[in-house]
Amino acid sequence: MTKVTSLRRTMKMKKIYAINGSPRKNKNTATLLDKVLEGAKKAAPDVLAERIDLYSLKYTGCRSCFACKRKDGASYGKCAVRDDLYDVLEKLRDADAVVFGSPIYYRTITGQLHAFYERFFFPYMQYKHGYPNLVQKKIPTACIYTMNVKEDEMLRDGYREYMGLFEIFLENYFQKPLILHSFNTYQFDDYGKYVCEVFSPEEKAAWRDVHFPEDCKKAFAIGEELMIKSK
Repeated sequence: MTKVTSLRRTMKMKKIYAINGSPRKNKNTATLLDKVLEGAKKAAPDVLAERIDLYSLKYTGCRSCFACKRKDGASYGKCAVRDDLYDVLEKLRDADAVVFGSPIYYRTITGQLHAFYERFFFPYMQYKHGYPNLVQKKIPTACIYTMNVKEDEMLRDGYREYMGLFEIFLENYFQKPLILHSFNTYQFDDYGKYVCEVFSPEEKAAWRDVHFPEDCKKAFAIGEELMIKSK
């Protein structure tokens, strides 16, 4: 294969990115995100699939510099802050699909993912009547949520309202996200090492053995669907 042919193939290659908003790189959220990428590879074997761990990066939320809004500015429509998130945001501008994952802390996503969303969304928004956006590519998206509660508790306590705020922006800018909730997650490798009276390790383990494999299958299917929707 010549260099030119190789370059053309790379340019045409689909790209899917998994944004890991969990501090853990090999637990529930990360595992499900990896399953999404596996599903994407099954549907499109040549896809470039990459997981990005936000807790490995040094960055802040939006700094309100408004460089992305400056008239005739070099950074109009994109974030100008040169920290570890800069290259990630550049990658996503050329993505064919993106999946976001987060454990749920205090009924909503982690602070790292929240800060990421600020930097990701705001440059696309124009301060014009009707707030049109600058998105050129309406890519398919998905959101993976892992949480310590069961579905009835999630619905009763308003978790969906908090999570839905970010999903609204994803739908407005891109496509309506596919959603996966992973409930009653197993938090510790050894519950005996922690003060944790409100949970039964046996009940948690039994739930995990039945339901987490099902969640992995659902995540895999999401990866396949994202690739189909990206065509």
